[in-house]
Amino acid sequence: MKLISFQQYSLYDTGGGSRILRRLYLNREKQVISIGVKQNNSKTSVGDITEEIITASPVHKKWMRSFIRDIATWCRESLLLNNCLNKIRKKVKGIDADVLHIVDHGKYSMAFLSSFNSNHKIWVSYHDHFLTAGGTQAISEKLWNIADRRLVISNEMGLEYQRLFGPRAFEVITDGVAASEVSIVREINGNDIINVYFAGLLHISYLPLFKVFSEALNDLSEQYKFKLTLRGTQDVDFLNNKKFTVEYLPVTMDSALLKKELDEADILYLPIKFTVPEFYKYSLSTKMVGYLGGSGSILYHGPFDSAAGNLLKENGAAVSCTTLEKDDMIESIKELIVNGKEKSVNAKALIEKMFLLNDIQQKFWQL
Repeated sequence: MKLISFQQYSLYDTGGGSRILRRLYLNREKQVISIGVKQNNSKTSVGDITEEIITASPVHKKWMRSFIRDIATWCRESLLLNNCLNKIRKKVKGIDADVLHIVDHGKYSMAFLSSFNSNHKIWVSYHDHFLTAGGTQAISEKLWNIADRRLVISNEMGLEYQRLFGPRAFEVITDGVAASEVSIVREINGNDIINVYFAGLLHISYLPLFKVFSEALNDLSEQYKFKLTLRGTQDVDFLNNKKFTVEYLPVTMDSALLKKELDEADILYLPIKFTVPEFYKYSLSTKMVGYLGGSGSILYHGPFDSAAGNLLKENGAAVSCTTLEKDDMIESIKELIVNGKEKSVNAKALIEKMFLLNDIQQKFWQL
């Protein structure tokens, strides 16, 4: 089988969508041709998959301030949109492949609607609700109904899109954990340094969660010794002069290094922002999937009714704090120190149940 992968980013970007696709295509790189659309002038990495990048003009540049950025966005998504869509259609039609796999994220997937005809089977992946992915309901609905397969990030996403767009069958396809990445569970030693880990940028909507978390760690530092490691996170002012150690590490795509850090951590902090229900109710974090395989234990911090929160709670795979109250976070951290081993064991069972990478890949690649 030969597959065209279309997405509004490069497969070799650092985001969750790129990670999911790289994992799905692992060991089948020669069967995939990627077509990505980029809206900025950032440097694109190169990997084992052949990839062509279509630039949507005018590109977003770092020096652009609000009104210039708004004008550039309007030109890109209105005035010059058809020009970019035609480039996408022409590129895809020129490739001999069995399947066109479209990630419905942003407006450029509309290239494959009414004016697009091909002999490819069409698979559509939905990683985020259209209201949070920069797309529109009309685009997502049309793709939902023309697709040969509908691949959703969570069962919640599939049920919501069935409600909105019609009772079409869907399959849950997400990130996975390889059998070799499932680590031996380690018990937290409260008498030693407790290693706390978080990977990723802290967007502004996550800062209130992280502030509560840091204040709880600070108060508990009277009783325990903590080291907080932040991989790929910008400097955070309110972490200065705390009673625990903070280490900042740069962004990396080195999977072996990231796995090593996961296994050295006792507490794996997983925040999900309380704002934007369309995000937290339907999307699953790729960070969560990776955390499941680590030696340590997951501390979930976010809404009680999120897709990730529900899944972790139902399977006893994390300790959860579902408020922005410092005292609640303190109790959650204490519970994790005592019961973390049990939660980590349950996390490994959840991998076997839903997230084994080999099973997910086999499911994805069926024609």
